Amino acid sequence: MIEILNTLVSLDLFKVFFCCDIEQCQGMCCVEGDAGAPVNMEEVGELEDALDVVWDDLSPQAQRLIDQEGVVYPDKDGELVTQIIEGKDCVFVKHSGECALCAIDSAYREGKLKWQKPISCALYPVRLSNIGGVTAVNVHKWSICEPARELGKKLQLPVYQFLKEPLIRRFGQAWWDECDLVAKELKKTGYLD
Repeated sequence: MIEILNTLVSLDLFKVFFCCDIEQCQGMCCVEGDAGAPVNMEEVGELEDALDVVWDDLSPQAQRLIDQEGVVYPDKDGELVTQIIEGKDCVFVKHSGECALCAIDSAYREGKLKWQKPISCALYPVRLSNIGGVTAVNVHKWSICEPARELGKKLQLPVYQFLKEPLIRRFGQAWWDECDLVAKELKKTGYLD
């Protein structure tokens, strides 16, 4: 771990290659796992506001669950996460052929929403945690993302570059610039070869 502007950053951010390959994984990160996407209170409001736009893209099961229990629930650690259907699918999944897509992200890309999706989703495979009041930035390695690691390796695209936009969204341009500088220094010293 190295320190970048009051965060602790895993060296995997620079060493692991990653580029989502939706054709290969078919959006499995939205339909697999044991909890929904982590969200903060501000994002709960954004999720609720997005419902008017994405409602018709959600499954009847998702609509019923949201009507009955809302858009989020506390997970086993007491953290707020998006609702999931039967322990799997995020309620905001929109199926498009074989792929599971985020209805909110799709609406954002179509210009129907100004908010893209929870930052935890935008940052994946990066996961943030709190270590003694300091944000730790780690790379999560999930088997379903093997196609993304293969494509990233083929493209020579490290995680921090793949996630430039969401990292700037979360930490700011100065943080990302420092991150990029660290990567260049690590490469110069031969650490990233």
